[in-house]
Amino acid sequence: MSELASASSAQPVLVERTGDVVLWTLNNPAARNPISEAETVDALEAAIAAVNADPSVRVAILTGAGTAFSSGGNVKHMRDRTGMFGGSPAELRQGYRHGIQRIPKALYHCEIPTIAAVNGPAIGAGCDLALMCDMRIAARTATFAESFAKVGIIPGDGGAWLLPRAVGMARASEMAFTGEAIDAATALDWGLISAVVEPDDLLDSARRLAARVAANPPQVLRMTKKLLREGQWQSLDSLLELSAALQAIAHQTDDHHEAVTAMLERRPPNFTGH
Repeated sequence: MSELASASSAQPVLVERTGDVVLWTLNNPAARNPISEAETVDALEAAIAAVNADPSVRVAILTGAGTAFSSGGNVKHMRDRTGMFGGSPAELRQGYRHGIQRIPKALYHCEIPTIAAVNGPAIGAGCDLALMCDMRIAARTATFAESFAKVGIIPGDGGAWLLPRAVGMARASEMAFTGEAIDAATALDWGLISAVVEPDDLLDSARRLAARVAANPPQVLRMTKKLLREGQWQSLDSLLELSAALQAIAHQTDDHHEAVTAMLERRPPNFTGH
């Protein structure tokens, strides 16, 4: 365990490091892992900041404790108008901006590749949380619902930006307008996830995927993710300029030299992050 690791069951997000892979586990199974509490937002933001600052971490996996991935917003708090769901319209707006909306911003700017291991229902903001990750695999028992309309609100955490990019506008509209859940097989067919596995094999499958990613040079992974993110909104000309600049850096790394040498010598490479 490194300084990133924790074993305290009282923490809203458990952080466990194995080699160059970090596992983040939402840790409120009794409430089905909502992400609207301030302490959960703080913990996720801190966990992401920690891996951004640690060049030895290559991949992060996000999952939920218990039977659910995440129930999204705490419906009891909505009913009672407490926490981020309390106050005047102006206070509610600020509650979203300085609360749950920090999560999509943090994950968007997370420098390493992220994998959502969806172990159960991903509802509302929980569905969007999975979409905030770069890659998604799900247990056969997982479900996904953009269910905000069912509780009389809109996607307040970026779902209207995330979901169409994953499944296209027509299917995103169907999910958002009906609020109905889709099962893992449908999510796979629609491109929301890339694999469906048995529940008992979910974390092992996520770790195998993480290992395949982590086998590559860590700085190249971070630069590639930067390009993929920027490519969502930049023009081709602008992205090509950024690509040329980052490529110039990549060509000068020890890991590039090691990768080419290992390929020519027909041996596994040994990347150091330099």
